[in-house]
Amino acid sequence: MFKNARFFRLDQPFEFTAAELEEALGGRRFRPCGPIETATLGWTSPLGEETTARRQERLLPSAAVAEALDERVSELEAGEARDVGRAERRRLREQIINEMLPRAFTRSRRTQLYLDTESGWLVVDSSSEKQAEEVVSLLRETLGSLPVRLPDPVRPAANVLTSWLLDESAPNDFVPGDACELRDVGEQAGVVRCSRQDLASEEILNHLRAGKQVTKLALEWDERLSFTLADDLSLKRLRVGEALLEELDGDDMDPAQRLDAEFAILALQVRQLIARLDEVFGLAPNSPAVPKTSASELDAPF
Repeated sequence: MFKNARFFRLDQPFEFTAAELEEALGGRRFRPCGPIETATLGWTSPLGEETTARRQERLLPSAAVAEALDERVSELEAGEARDVGRAERRRLREQIINEMLPRAFTRSRRTQLYLDTESGWLVVDSSSEKQAEEVVSLLRETLGSLPVRLPDPVRPAANVLTSWLLDESAPNDFVPGDACELRDVGEQAGVVRCSRQDLASEEILNHLRAGKQVTKLALEWDERLSFTLADDLSLKRLRVGEALLEELDGDDMDPAQRLDAEFAILALQVRQLIARLDEVFGLAPNSPAVPKTSASELDAPF
């Protein structure tokens, strides 16, 4: 299950077939870091035949590099009775990094994503904008081209979410939870983060009356999904409602079958949520039409 969701709108119909997509992904398979590589990024299989993006990086603490550099500089200055200049320090630092990298530990991070070819959205499981953009760039390089863009809402999310709390005007299918982030719009940019609190309390309302805006809001949508919606329309702490998962309980499924079943439930609900967010915020008013595809092509996972 995705824990987060960042949406990217496809600006053109996705033309790859499943076989063509699989072949393209195979050309950028993940490989571990080489002895002097700081990071690698590619596609790998987490389970069954599905694919996810995997990034591996070597952990080289900057403090360790700095300490080794200071020792090297001290030795040179004492042994040769001279000062080490800035350019030489840079060369020594690069040399130390190359010496330490082969012995450094590695850490991997996997990022799930999928293309909904029917509704025309790419969905990335990432809480970080930078991480999501990195994976989208990998997909673009893999396919040769991938015109996508972030949502550009007609109605700014912060304004809408603020009115939901201040005026108690949230639609019936969006129920505010007990957590939010409020931010000043002026130069001070003060931030108030609330958790496990009644968002209809006078304390919260006074912040809003003083001019703060809601930049993050915990919500439950139609008893199907719960999440924290940010003002960039990304989702964090995404969870599928228990009622939707009841049909999976007790089923005798292997891990691959269960992953497919959970993904199908999640992808369908997220598709419908995006359509609802489009109604509320106006996500992509000038998007080109995306043609219908066969059932086998829907929600192509990565």
